[in-house]
Amino acid sequence: MARTASKVQELVKEDPEMEAALEYVLERADEGTVSWGDVSDELSSGQWGRLIETGILADSDGEGFDVADPEGVRDALEDDDLEFPDAPDTDSSWSKWDKLAAAGSVSMFAGYTFSAVRDPLASTLDILLGPLLELLPFFAVVMVLSLFTGMYSTLLQSNLMDMEVMGAYQNRMKEIQQRRKDAKERGDDEELERIQEEQMSAMADNLGMFKEQFRPMVWIMVLTIPVFLWMYWAVGFRGGTAHYELTTIVLPMAGEIGWTESILGPIQTWIVWYFVCSMCFTQIIRKALNIQTTPT
Repeated sequence: MARTASKVQELVKEDPEMEAALEYVLERADEGTVSWGDVSDELSSGQWGRLIETGILADSDGEGFDVADPEGVRDALEDDDLEFPDAPDTDSSWSKWDKLAAAGSVSMFAGYTFSAVRDPLASTLDILLGPLLELLPFFAVVMVLSLFTGMYSTLLQSNLMDMEVMGAYQNRMKEIQQRRKDAKERGDDEELERIQEEQMSAMADNLGMFKEQFRPMVWIMVLTIPVFLWMYWAVGFRGGTAHYELTTIVLPMAGEIGWTESILGPIQTWIVWYFVCSMCFTQIIRKALNIQTTPT
């Protein structure tokens, strides 16, 4: 039974429709031996071939095929402990707060272009960050901000993104790709057509995965864009008025360089310094708190 159960589970994992195919074969087998002609109206040639290949069907002296272990197959199909893959739940609808956060983050993007949006946000945040800048040099303030943004970004991703759902989406797509590869190797055109149809329907599920990924991002942007706009405002980015007199910074290979000087193509020093600090602190925080932000 254990070996038959593992075969049944493997077949159904490869192709969820195998469950119905096995039930149909069992039904026809109760009437005697089974041939391809008896089940071709319900099974694909690929499914029939896999039943023979795995030993679920055994040759009956050239007169057809018998189910090698009908009771084992029947028990396996009725066993609730066996995990047959279903399409992942795509119900990842956003709450009204998620939608408001998305609208807010999109609105704040205008601050990169229009000073009428940027200046009020930056001036408000300067009430908190201005005194900090009087105590610490600008590079240290950027490090503090990158530590802060790295912390809440990691926590938001961990709490708002369902890793099980994300993993289910990825596993389902991997299974479909593997079945497609196996069908190609067998030259099973009928199975390839069926898998192609399944892939097309699975594309709609990708929307659910995208929504799961993007949900924490809107909250991260709501908190990060004002911080970025404050730095933008403080250094006088793109020829704007600098609101603080900032000292230079010494960087490896670049040497002493100003905050608004280009360091990587058109990218200025303060942007590079922020992203380097942010990436480093984010990795340290994830390791320290043992937080998983990607599906396994």
